[in-house]
Amino acid sequence: MKKWIPLFSAGGAKDNSPPRQSWVVGGGISSPSRGERNIHPPLFCRSFRGLACLRPETHGFAVGYFRSLLRSFKWILVLFATFSFVGNLFAADVASNFSAANKLYAEGKFADAAGLYENILKTGAQSSALLFNCGNAEFKSGHLGRAIAAYQRAALLSPRDAEVRANLAFVREQIQGATRHESRWQYWLGQLTLNEWTLLAATAFWLTFLLLVARQIRPALGAKLKNATFVFATLTVLSVAALGLQAAEHFSKQTAVVIAPEATARSGPFDEAQNAFTAHDGAELTVLDRRSDWIQVTDGAGKIGWVQTKQVEILPGA
Repeated sequence: MKKWIPLFSAGGAKDNSPPRQSWVVGGGISSPSRGERNIHPPLFCRSFRGLACLRPETHGFAVGYFRSLLRSFKWILVLFATFSFVGNLFAADVASNFSAANKLYAEGKFADAAGLYENILKTGAQSSALLFNCGNAEFKSGHLGRAIAAYQRAALLSPRDAEVRANLAFVREQIQGATRHESRWQYWLGQLTLNEWTLLAATAFWLTFLLLVARQIRPALGAKLKNATFVFATLTVLSVAALGLQAAEHFSKQTAVVIAPEATARSGPFDEAQNAFTAHDGAELTVLDRRSDWIQVTDGAGKIGWVQTKQVEILPGA
Protein backbone atom coordinates (compact mmCIF):
# COMPACT_ATOMS: atom_id res chain seq x y z
CA MET A 1 0.00 0.00 0.00
CA LYS A 2 1.30 3.43 -0.98
CA LYS A 3 1.81 5.89 1.79
CA TRP A 4 2.51 9.61 1.84
CA ILE A 5 6.24 10.23 2.45
CA PRO A 6 6.69 13.42 4.46
CA LEU A 7 9.11 15.91 2.93
CA PHE A 8 8.69 18.54 5.59
CA SER A 9 7.88 17.72 9.14
CA ALA A 10 5.52 19.71 11.25
CA GLY A 11 8.51 21.51 12.69
CA GLY A 12 9.73 22.69 9.30
CA ALA A 13 11.41 19.51 8.14
CA LYS A 14 11.12 18.58 4.52
CA ASP A 15 7.84 16.85 3.57
CA ASN A 16 7.50 14.83 0.36
CA SER A 17 3.70 14.71 0.37
CA PRO A 18 1.85 16.75 -2.24
CA PRO A 19 -0.17 19.67 -0.89
CA ARG A 20 -3.63 18.60 0.23
CA GLN A 21 -6.71 20.38 -1.07
CA SER A 22 -9.24 21.52 1.46
CA TRP A 23 -12.70 21.19 -0.08
CA VAL A 24 -15.84 23.20 0.33
CA VAL A 25 -19.10 21.61 -0.74
CA GLY A 26 -21.62 23.98 -2.30
CA GLY A 27 -24.50 23.50 -4.73
CA GLY A 28 -23.77 19.78 -4.97
CA ILE A 29 -20.31 20.35 -6.60
CA SER A 30 -17.08 20.32 -4.60
CA SER A 31 -14.57 23.11 -5.21
CA PRO A 32 -11.30 24.23 -3.66
CA SER A 33 -11.58 26.63 -0.76
CA ARG A 34 -10.56 30.22 -1.14
CA GLY A 35 -6.83 30.70 -1.47
CA GLU A 36 -6.14 27.26 -2.90
CA ARG A 37 -5.30 26.64 -6.55
CA ASN A 38 -8.13 25.74 -8.90
CA ILE A 39 -8.34 22.33 -10.50
CA HIS A 40 -10.16 21.39 -13.69
CA PRO A 41 -13.92 21.05 -13.26
CA PRO A 42 -15.51 17.63 -13.56
CA LEU A 43 -15.96 16.34 -17.09
CA PHE A 44 -19.78 16.34 -16.91
CA CYS A 45 -19.64 20.04 -16.10
CA ARG A 46 -17.48 20.99 -19.12
CA SER A 47 -20.14 19.99 -21.67
CA PHE A 48 -22.53 22.62 -20.21
CA ARG A 49 -20.24 25.63 -20.50
CA GLY A 50 -22.91 27.48 -22.49
CA LEU A 51 -25.03 27.64 -19.33
CA ALA A 52 -22.09 28.63 -17.14
CA CYS A 53 -22.14 25.08 -15.71
CA LEU A 54 -25.45 25.94 -14.03
CA ARG A 55 -23.71 27.93 -11.35
CA PRO A 56 -26.05 29.29 -8.70
CA GLU A 57 -25.46 32.89 -9.72
CA THR A 58 -26.62 32.20 -13.33
CA HIS A 59 -29.25 29.58 -12.66
CA GLY A 60 -32.05 32.11 -12.16
CA PHE A 61 -31.18 33.93 -15.38
CA ALA A 62 -31.19 30.68 -17.38
CA VAL A 63 -34.55 29.64 -15.96
CA GLY A 64 -36.07 33.05 -16.73
CA TYR A 65 -34.63 32.96 -20.25
CA PHE A 66 -36.15 29.56 -20.99
CA ARG A 67 -39.47 30.62 -19.54
CA SER A 68 -39.56 33.64 -21.87
CA LEU A 69 -38.77 31.37 -24.81
CA LEU A 70 -41.61 29.06 -23.83
CA ARG A 71 -44.01 31.99 -23.58
CA SER A 72 -42.95 33.21 -27.03
CA PHE A 73 -43.39 29.73 -28.45
CA LYS A 74 -46.87 29.49 -26.94
CA TRP A 75 -47.85 32.81 -28.55
CA ILE A 76 -46.53 31.60 -31.91
CA LEU A 77 -48.65 28.45 -31.61
CA VAL A 78 -51.70 30.53 -30.70
CA LEU A 79 -51.20 32.84 -33.69
CA PHE A 80 -50.62 29.91 -36.02
CA ALA A 81 -53.78 28.18 -34.79
CA THR A 82 -55.75 31.43 -35.17
CA PHE A 83 -54.56 32.03 -38.74
CA SER A 84 -55.26 28.41 -39.65
CA PHE A 85 -58.77 28.67 -38.24
CA VAL A 86 -59.48 31.94 -40.06
CA GLY A 87 -58.01 30.51 -43.28
CA ASN A 88 -60.24 27.45 -43.05
CA LEU A 89 -63.29 29.63 -42.47
CA PHE A 90 -62.35 31.81 -45.46
CA ALA A 91 -61.81 28.76 -47.68
CA ALA A 92 -65.14 27.28 -46.59
CA ASP A 93 -66.91 30.59 -47.30
CA VAL A 94 -65.33 30.84 -50.76
CA ALA A 95 -66.28 27.25 -51.57
CA SER A 96 -69.85 27.88 -50.43
CA ASN A 97 -70.19 31.03 -52.55
CA PHE A 98 -68.60 29.28 -55.54
CA SER A 99 -71.15 26.45 -55.30
CA ALA A 100 -73.98 28.99 -54.97
CA ALA A 101 -72.77 30.85 -58.05
CA ASN A 102 -72.57 27.61 -60.03
CA LYS A 103 -76.13 26.81 -58.98
CA LEU A 104 -77.34 30.24 -60.14
CA TYR A 105 -75.60 29.70 -63.48
CA ALA A 106 -77.26 26.31 -63.89
CA GLU A 107 -80.64 27.93 -63.20
CA GLY A 108 -80.03 30.47 -65.95
CA LYS A 109 -79.56 33.43 -63.59
CA PHE A 110 -76.39 34.52 -65.34
CA ALA A 111 -76.28 38.11 -64.06
CA ASP A 112 -76.66 36.98 -60.45
CA ALA A 113 -74.03 34.29 -60.95
CA ALA A 114 -71.62 36.79 -62.50
CA GLY A 115 -72.12 39.16 -59.58
CA LEU A 116 -71.40 36.41 -57.07
CA TYR A 117 -68.29 35.33 -58.98
CA GLU A 118 -67.10 38.93 -58.96
CA ASN A 119 -67.66 39.16 -55.20
CA ILE A 120 -65.50 36.06 -54.71
CA LEU A 121 -62.76 37.60 -56.84
CA LYS A 122 -62.87 40.78 -54.76
CA THR A 123 -61.91 38.75 -51.67
CA GLY A 124 -58.59 37.92 -53.32
CA ALA A 125 -59.42 34.34 -54.29
CA GLN A 126 -57.95 33.38 -57.64
CA SER A 127 -58.23 30.23 -59.72
CA SER A 128 -58.54 29.35 -63.37
CA ALA A 129 -61.88 27.59 -62.78
CA LEU A 130 -63.33 30.60 -60.95
CA LEU A 131 -62.28 33.04 -63.68
CA PHE A 132 -63.46 30.68 -66.43
CA ASN A 133 -66.92 30.36 -64.87
CA CYS A 134 -67.03 34.10 -64.30
CA GLY A 135 -66.23 34.69 -67.97
CA ASN A 136 -68.99 32.32 -69.04
CA ALA A 137 -71.53 34.07 -66.80
CA GLU A 138 -70.48 37.53 -68.03
CA PHE A 139 -70.76 36.42 -71.66
CA LYS A 140 -74.22 34.97 -71.06
CA SER A 141 -75.16 38.29 -69.44
CA GLY A 142 -74.09 40.19 -72.57
CA HIS A 143 -70.96 41.74 -71.02
CA LEU A 144 -68.36 40.94 -73.67
CA GLY A 145 -65.62 43.09 -72.17
CA ARG A 146 -65.90 41.59 -68.69
CA ALA A 147 -65.97 38.11 -70.23
CA ILE A 148 -62.77 38.75 -72.18
CA ALA A 149 -61.07 40.19 -69.10
CA ALA A 150 -62.00 37.09 -67.08
CA TYR A 151 -60.81 34.71 -69.81
CA GLN A 152 -57.56 36.66 -70.16
CA ARG A 153 -56.86 36.41 -66.45
CA ALA A 154 -57.71 32.70 -66.51
CA ALA A 155 -55.27 32.23 -69.41
CA LEU A 156 -52.51 33.85 -67.34
CA LEU A 157 -52.99 31.14 -64.71
CA SER A 158 -53.59 28.23 -67.11
CA PRO A 159 -52.11 29.21 -70.47
CA ARG A 160 -52.55 25.74 -72.01
CA ASP A 161 -56.21 25.28 -71.03
CA ALA A 162 -57.95 24.50 -74.32
CA GLU A 163 -61.42 25.54 -73.10
CA VAL A 164 -60.20 28.93 -71.88
CA ARG A 165 -58.43 29.57 -75.19
CA ALA A 166 -61.45 28.45 -77.23
CA ASN A 167 -63.93 30.62 -75.32
CA LEU A 168 -61.59 33.62 -75.45
CA ALA A 169 -61.23 33.27 -79.22
CA PHE A 170 -65.01 32.87 -79.65
CA VAL A 171 -65.86 36.02 -77.68
CA ARG A 172 -63.18 38.02 -79.49
CA GLU A 173 -64.98 37.25 -82.75
CA GLN A 174 -68.06 39.05 -81.43
CA ILE A 175 -66.23 42.36 -80.89
CA GLN A 176 -67.04 45.27 -83.18
CA GLY A 177 -64.50 47.81 -84.37
CA ALA A 178 -60.75 47.91 -84.03
CA THR A 179 -59.07 45.91 -81.28
CA ARG A 180 -55.59 44.73 -80.42
CA HIS A 181 -54.68 41.35 -81.88
CA GLU A 182 -52.26 38.87 -80.37
CA SER A 183 -49.23 38.13 -82.56
CA ARG A 184 -47.92 34.63 -83.18
CA TRP A 185 -44.84 35.06 -81.04
CA GLN A 186 -46.98 36.41 -78.20
CA TYR A 187 -49.23 33.38 -78.53
CA TRP A 188 -46.20 31.08 -78.49
CA LEU A 189 -44.66 32.77 -75.46
CA GLY A 190 -48.01 32.64 -73.72
CA GLN A 191 -47.98 28.83 -73.76
CA LEU A 192 -45.91 28.97 -70.56
CA THR A 193 -46.34 31.17 -67.53
CA LEU A 194 -43.56 33.48 -66.41
CA ASN A 195 -42.69 31.10 -63.56
CA GLU A 196 -42.53 28.16 -65.96
CA TRP A 197 -40.17 30.04 -68.30
CA THR A 198 -37.99 30.88 -65.30
CA LEU A 199 -37.89 27.24 -64.18
CA LEU A 200 -37.09 26.05 -67.70
CA ALA A 201 -34.24 28.55 -68.11
CA ALA A 202 -32.76 27.70 -64.70
CA THR A 203 -32.96 23.95 -65.33
CA ALA A 204 -31.32 24.23 -68.74
CA PHE A 205 -28.55 26.43 -67.32
CA TRP A 206 -27.67 24.09 -64.45
CA LEU A 207 -27.73 21.02 -66.70
CA THR A 208 -25.34 22.76 -69.08
CA PHE A 209 -23.11 23.72 -66.15
CA LEU A 210 -23.05 20.15 -64.81
CA LEU A 211 -22.19 18.75 -68.23
CA LEU A 212 -19.30 21.20 -68.57
CA VAL A 213 -18.04 20.26 -65.12
CA ALA A 214 -18.28 16.56 -65.97
CA ARG A 215 -16.24 17.12 -69.13
CA GLN A 216 -13.56 18.89 -67.12
CA ILE A 217 -13.40 16.22 -64.43
CA ARG A 218 -13.54 13.29 -66.86
CA PRO A 219 -11.95 14.36 -70.15
CA ALA A 220 -12.60 10.88 -71.53
CA LEU A 221 -16.33 11.68 -71.52
CA GLY A 222 -15.86 14.85 -73.54
CA ALA A 223 -16.72 13.28 -76.89
CA LYS A 224 -19.80 11.51 -75.53
CA LEU A 225 -21.13 14.59 -73.78
CA LYS A 226 -20.38 17.03 -76.59
CA ASN A 227 -23.79 16.78 -78.30
CA ALA A 228 -25.73 16.87 -75.03
CA THR A 229 -23.78 19.93 -73.91
CA PHE A 230 -24.53 21.71 -77.18
CA VAL A 231 -28.24 20.88 -76.96
CA PHE A 232 -28.63 22.13 -73.40
CA ALA A 233 -26.50 25.20 -74.05
CA THR A 234 -28.76 26.08 -77.00
CA LEU A 235 -31.83 25.44 -74.87
CA THR A 236 -30.42 27.73 -72.19
CA VAL A 237 -29.92 30.59 -74.65
CA LEU A 238 -33.39 30.19 -76.18
CA SER A 239 -35.18 29.86 -72.84
CA VAL A 240 -33.38 32.87 -71.38
CA ALA A 241 -34.30 34.92 -74.45
CA ALA A 242 -37.93 33.79 -74.21
CA LEU A 243 -37.93 34.58 -70.49
CA GLY A 244 -36.68 38.10 -71.21
CA LEU A 245 -39.35 38.71 -73.84
CA GLN A 246 -42.08 37.30 -71.60
CA ALA A 247 -40.90 39.40 -68.65
CA ALA A 248 -40.88 42.54 -70.80
CA GLU A 249 -44.38 41.73 -72.05
CA HIS A 250 -45.56 40.96 -68.53
CA PHE A 251 -44.17 43.96 -66.66
CA SER A 252 -43.80 46.76 -69.21
CA LYS A 253 -47.00 46.38 -71.25
CA GLN A 254 -50.55 46.55 -69.98
CA THR A 255 -53.81 45.76 -71.71
CA ALA A 256 -57.09 47.56 -71.04
CA VAL A 257 -60.37 45.89 -71.99
CA VAL A 258 -63.39 48.11 -72.60
CA ILE A 259 -66.22 47.09 -70.26
CA ALA A 260 -68.65 49.90 -71.14
CA PRO A 261 -71.02 49.65 -74.14
CA GLU A 262 -68.91 52.37 -75.76
CA ALA A 263 -65.80 54.21 -74.62
CA THR A 264 -64.98 57.51 -76.25
CA ALA A 265 -61.24 58.10 -76.53
CA ARG A 266 -60.34 61.79 -76.42
CA SER A 267 -57.32 63.73 -77.58
CA GLY A 268 -56.46 64.75 -74.00
CA PRO A 269 -57.09 63.57 -70.43
CA PHE A 270 -60.16 65.79 -69.83
CA ASP A 271 -63.83 65.73 -70.82
CA GLU A 272 -63.64 68.82 -73.03
CA ALA A 273 -61.03 67.31 -75.35
CA GLN A 274 -61.97 66.34 -78.90
CA ASN A 275 -62.99 62.80 -79.71
CA ALA A 276 -60.18 60.69 -81.10
CA PHE A 277 -62.00 57.39 -81.69
CA THR A 278 -64.68 55.18 -80.18
CA ALA A 279 -64.01 51.72 -78.75
CA HIS A 280 -66.80 49.21 -78.27
CA ASP A 281 -67.48 46.74 -75.48
CA GLY A 282 -64.75 44.07 -75.41
CA ALA A 283 -62.16 46.00 -77.40
CA GLU A 284 -58.61 45.34 -76.17
CA LEU A 285 -56.39 48.42 -76.03
CA THR A 286 -52.70 48.82 -75.27
CA VAL A 287 -51.98 51.17 -72.37
CA LEU A 288 -49.39 53.86 -73.14
CA ASP A 289 -49.67 56.31 -70.24
CA ARG A 290 -51.74 57.13 -67.18
CA ARG A 291 -52.80 60.39 -65.55
CA SER A 292 -55.17 60.45 -62.62
CA ASP A 293 -58.45 58.84 -63.77
CA TRP A 294 -57.42 58.71 -67.42
CA ILE A 295 -55.23 56.32 -69.41
CA GLN A 296 -53.74 56.83 -72.84
CA VAL A 297 -54.41 53.88 -75.12
CA THR A 298 -53.99 52.75 -78.69
CA ASP A 299 -56.24 50.40 -80.60
CA GLY A 300 -55.45 47.83 -83.26
CA ALA A 301 -55.66 50.47 -86.00
CA GLY A 302 -52.93 52.62 -84.45
CA LYS A 303 -55.24 55.37 -83.17
CA ILE A 304 -54.26 56.98 -79.86
CA GLY A 305 -56.53 58.60 -77.30
CA TRP A 306 -57.41 59.00 -73.63
CA VAL A 307 -60.21 57.06 -71.94
CA GLN A 308 -61.50 57.12 -68.38
CA THR A 309 -60.38 54.23 -66.18
CA LYS A 310 -63.97 53.46 -65.15
CA GLN A 311 -64.73 52.49 -68.77
CA VAL A 312 -62.06 49.81 -68.95
CA GLU A 313 -60.57 46.98 -66.90
CA ILE A 314 -56.77 46.89 -66.80
CA LEU A 315 -55.47 43.36 -66.78
CA PRO A 316 -52.93 42.65 -64.04
CA GLY A 317 -49.55 41.57 -65.36
CA ALA A 318 -50.76 41.53 -68.93
